[in-house]
Amino acid sequence: MADSYLTNHFLIAMPAMGDPNFDRTVTFICEHNDDGALGLVINRPMELALAEIFSQMSLESNNGKTSSGPVLQGGPVQVERGFVIHDGEKKWESTLVVSDSVNVTTSRDILEAMAAGDGPAQARVAVGYAGWGPGQLEAEMAANAWLTVPANTEILFDIPFDQRWRAAAALIGIDLDLLSTEVGHA
Repeated sequence: MADSYLTNHFLIAMPAMGDPNFDRTVTFICEHNDDGALGLVINRPMELALAEIFSQMSLESNNGKTSSGPVLQGGPVQVERGFVIHDGEKKWESTLVVSDSVNVTTSRDILEAMAAGDGPAQARVAVGYAGWGPGQLEAEMAANAWLTVPANTEILFDIPFDQRWRAAAALIGIDLDLLSTEVGHA
């Protein structure tokens, strides 16, 4: 059964996705097991800079490049909760190891380090998450709501946000512009 889990995969919203929370999104699956799944949307930057998060947390920022980075809208659940997707070089107080090269941390210590210029080399901050109960994601997959592909760090950290949806689909050779948004029978 573990082979069917989608931890460390991207969920790519199909063009006919009816849920506006996920229209044209790429979601990074951080954890998937019998209890459900947790993911973070990685292509929806908010009009909120990381400096504002630092300020809200009373953290002094010494790193202009990090502070000016955008915060992602990670999903519609618990939008006040923060997540940091980052490379696997360092471990923090509350870190979930997703793969050999990617971790997700929810503790304050990583944000303190980022504000001080001592954070991970590669990181993206998201607020909120996408969650699925037991069997819910599997049912959505069976209904063809999502494409899946193993996650890669280039899309997570480097590709511009507005190109991630198409770039993730291209990893499996799919041009989303050629897919019909109409559902029907041949």
